[in-house]
Amino acid sequence: MRDAYHEELDALTERLVEMTSLTRSAISRATTALLDADLQMAESVISRDAEVNAIFAEIEASIFELMARQQPVAVDLRMVITALRMGTDLERMGDLAKHVAKVARLRHPESAIPNEVRSTILEMGQIAENLVTKAGAVVATRDVDTALELGADDDAMNKLHRRLFKVILSKDWAHGVEPAIDITLIGRYYERYADHAVRVAHDVVYLVTGARPDKKD
Repeated sequence: MRDAYHEELDALTERLVEMTSLTRSAISRATTALLDADLQMAESVISRDAEVNAIFAEIEASIFELMARQQPVAVDLRMVITALRMGTDLERMGDLAKHVAKVARLRHPESAIPNEVRSTILEMGQIAENLVTKAGAVVATRDVDTALELGADDDAMNKLHRRLFKVILSKDWAHGVEPAIDITLIGRYYERYADHAVRVAHDVVYLVTGARPDKKD
């Protein structure tokens, strides 16, 4: 009976890792759709978000059943609590990738990204992919050291986010209000995506150590 119980806990981890893979693919394809004005790519990101939602619904149902049947305590209780939190963050990351793709779809056949910020958006997409890749590895291995590294990657994302504001608020900005609003929203989507990836990693730290990393000021 206990072996079956722990197999169910292991299955939660596997499903969470699967969610990280799907959300990594989503943000990668959303970035491509955005930069290349690729409508088909944007539509695929939007439609496939249902896969992430379905896995989260399965995780949520499994957790509630486990808690009702097994009444987990100590480390097992931390596992189910953090699995629910991580699933919630990963589901939100899928939503944020979908939001990026929706901007690409809205502005098609034009690109929503002016030349002045293309390199910044590309870099934000790359950092987002790196963050979720690390988060997936951390969930799978429970590597606390790697989990704590995500904060530095998030710092890089925050710097790029601030860079976007400098560009669109510059007196040299020649694209008007609508593109500025698009860029503001897109930057926020990437920044929030990164925050959720860090939260996933920090939940792993809590799972392993029983304590959460200190928050930065």
